[in-house]
Amino acid sequence: MTFDESTGDRRLRCQRQLLRLRLLVLSQDEMTPYRQAREIRDATSAVIAEAEAVSRAVVEAGRREPGAETFLWVRVTRLAMAADQAVSAARSGDHTALDAHVRHFDSLTSAIWTVQEAVYEQGSPTRGTHRPLPVR
Repeated sequence: MTFDESTGDRRLRCQRQLLRLRLLVLSQDEMTPYRQAREIRDATSAVIAEAEAVSRAVVEAGRREPGAETFLWVRVTRLAMAADQAVSAARSGDHTALDAHVRHFDSLTSAIWTVQEAVYEQGSPTRGTHRPLPVR
């Protein structure tokens, strides 16, 4: 399996969890706040784990660009903070805030993918010939 295939598979797993999050927001009236918070936590944790794994792989695959690794990890930290906010909103039963935090989490996930691609391209020995990772 190539690097691009591996990261593409991880993104696919992220997209499935992001879809799960959207469905959890839509079905919020059918669950207790505790159960919904647990489900939100599980889905966001899965996305964060995949983002961390791809970030590590991107850093290891590329040259050490000053600040690139730090920039990636700051993004992952922001993603974790957004996940905490979504879980807190679910736990408190604040549906409006939950929707906003899940949307923010989704946006941050997309931003991490963009940063990962940029860092990988910078470190690629065939700079400029790298194809973007497929979004499924």
